[in-house]
Amino acid sequence: MKKLYSLIAITTLGYLGCADLLYEEKPPVILWGESYSIETTFILILKDKELSGPIPSEIGNLINLTSLDLHGNQLTGPIPPEIGNLINLTTLNLKENQLTGIIPNEICNQGDNSPTLENNQLCPPYPVCIEDYVGIQHLSDCEIPEGFIGIWGKLYSIEQTTELILVQNGLTGSIPPEIGGLINLTYLNLSINELSGLIPPEIGNLVNLRSLNMYNNQLIGSIPSEIGNLTNLERLFLQGNQLSGEIPPEFGSIANLEKLYLNDNQLEGGIEFIINLISLNYLNIQNNQFSGEIPAEINNLTNLVFFKLYNNQFSGEIPMTICDLDLNWSSNTFFNINQNQFCPPYPFCIENYVLKQDITNCE
Repeated sequence: MKKLYSLIAITTLGYLGCADLLYEEKPPVILWGESYSIETTFILILKDKELSGPIPSEIGNLINLTSLDLHGNQLTGPIPPEIGNLINLTTLNLKENQLTGIIPNEICNQGDNSPTLENNQLCPPYPVCIEDYVGIQHLSDCEIPEGFIGIWGKLYSIEQTTELILVQNGLTGSIPPEIGGLINLTYLNLSINELSGLIPPEIGNLVNLRSLNMYNNQLIGSIPSEIGNLTNLERLFLQGNQLSGEIPPEFGSIANLEKLYLNDNQLEGGIEFIINLISLNYLNIQNNQFSGEIPAEINNLTNLVFFKLYNNQFSGEIPMTICDLDLNWSSNTFFNINQNQFCPPYPFCIENYVLKQDITNCE
């Protein structure tokens, strides 16, 4: 149907004139069996509608769209390059489908440069404009270029990746062993996620690491002996997991370690390994199942200012050499060895601060 419009035109000469323009309305766009007006469709929300098959290329004709939400369906195939025609988009949500292939560079033409795309099977490399917003992708069917490693749905350069920070990123499942291929990493932080399973022994390949953070996950099993390869490590945070077993003796090789947090796990055995950690200034191993005695060589740790053994199964006498340390004995914030099985008499420097000991087996 044709519609007739009368327009008042203002020319550059400053006079008014009238023109009758003949305008033909554009035909609607048909998507998934429904018709949508090109002129008047500004928002298209079809989330959780059990849509399947590819995204029709005709969607690129809805040039007035400002919001497009297709998440939570069963859409397959690649994102059509025609998505780049939607230059007015401010919201694009395609997450939780089964989209595959390479993301077209035309996506950079549309208005939303922070689209929601996670939980698909979209393959790297990703357009630069959105590479920080791709989220977790399933890359099992993707071809990974040489010199890169694909983990948690993203591509990382072996040569150039020196920091990997994925704190509170919703990560689940096991830590992929491929992470050990990022040999130039100096900083790795996977904390506050839902990671489970074992710490992969391949972590020992990251010999340039200076900081390793995996706290507040659901990691289980023993700490791998390969962690002793990380001789440049200065900070190790593994607290708040479900780690168990004894600390491997190789741990004592990490002589540059300054901060060690193993608290709130299920670790056991002795702590003789600490006497070689001469750079240590923060040691927190409270709320575990460690046992045995504090080694007399504790005074090797001349830099120690934070020492917490609270709520373990330590026993025997506390060595007098502990008084050689420069600790704030009266502060529970910096020193706490309560709720163990230490036997009196206690060293003079801490005798007033050793509380709640089970002395049932003491002489």
